[in-house]
Amino acid sequence: MKFLDLAKVYIRSGGGGAGSVSFRREKFIEYGGPDGGDGGRGGDVWAEAVEGLNTLIDFRYQQHFFAKSGQHGMGSQMTGKSGDDITLRVPVGTEILDEDEETVIADLTEVGQRVLLAKGGNGGWGNLHFKSSTNRSPRNANPGQEGIERTIWLRLKLIADAGLVGLPNAGKSTFLAAVSNARPKIADYPFTTLHPNLGVVGVDGREFVMADIPGLIEGASDGRGLGDQFLGHVERSNVLLHLVDGTSETLAEDARTILTELEAYSPVLMAKPRVTALNKIDALGDEELAERRAALEAELGHPVLLMSGVAKTGVTEVLRALWTQIEPSRAPKPESPEGTWQP
Repeated sequence: MKFLDLAKVYIRSGGGGAGSVSFRREKFIEYGGPDGGDGGRGGDVWAEAVEGLNTLIDFRYQQHFFAKSGQHGMGSQMTGKSGDDITLRVPVGTEILDEDEETVIADLTEVGQRVLLAKGGNGGWGNLHFKSSTNRSPRNANPGQEGIERTIWLRLKLIADAGLVGLPNAGKSTFLAAVSNARPKIADYPFTTLHPNLGVVGVDGREFVMADIPGLIEGASDGRGLGDQFLGHVERSNVLLHLVDGTSETLAEDARTILTELEAYSPVLMAKPRVTALNKIDALGDEELAERRAALEAELGHPVLLMSGVAKTGVTEVLRALWTQIEPSRAPKPESPEGTWQP
């Protein structure tokens, strides 16, 4: 299945049915009178977060969602049938944006969360509603209210506990494959990862979800390489794992490049807890490794862990450091009454 994390969608709620102008004409009833029924209301357009989806690919093949309009009212005080609602089923973690791609309408982060996107129009009144002591035979009825038409954007941000960041070929996909059942593409050339990957990681009997995104390069915030379009997928993470290629001749520069791009994308992302690990240590001697670790710690100002995704050396220590940052978010939260969110 292809991965798609941004989709443009056109929606329209149903219009209300028109009221009826009708009079009773029955053989044995001397005085008839108005009996026009009301029109039915139009259907609503909803969005709901559901389980089992991790891409917006369905919205590539269908972009238009129109709810049914209500039926017109009829004689004998019969109200028209209301139009059926329609529901857009989206993955958990989907943001719904207005047409400007900036205004957030809703952020669906839990299974079952629903939001009303377009309310259906009310049905018009039939002439029975206009009967009064001074107007015994009204011949007017209301038209139905029109539906709401709008354009929205769906943007998926994967929900993961930890996010992997680093330059291309830093070993992110190798690390994810070593610690989970995920099988991302691994090769010895840059940008082998073209879309985010998720893996469930276990350490000391505990599990958490890790997201691997395509590598960043200098100028990613200006659109270079694959740009920073995938950083939204680690924006919800509790902690970032910053992998640095230990065999690079420009360690400090590589690490600073990633931090610069994170800051350019979002100060919130830059402020997240980070665990930095020097990767590919199996290719370095002890003396060279010590020098490179000291240089990187001097540049970043905090401790740096050592690991090798291929040899699986130091992997457990890195996972434990990540879990230390994730654990506080797993504390039980007080239950809140369930309800439907309407903007």
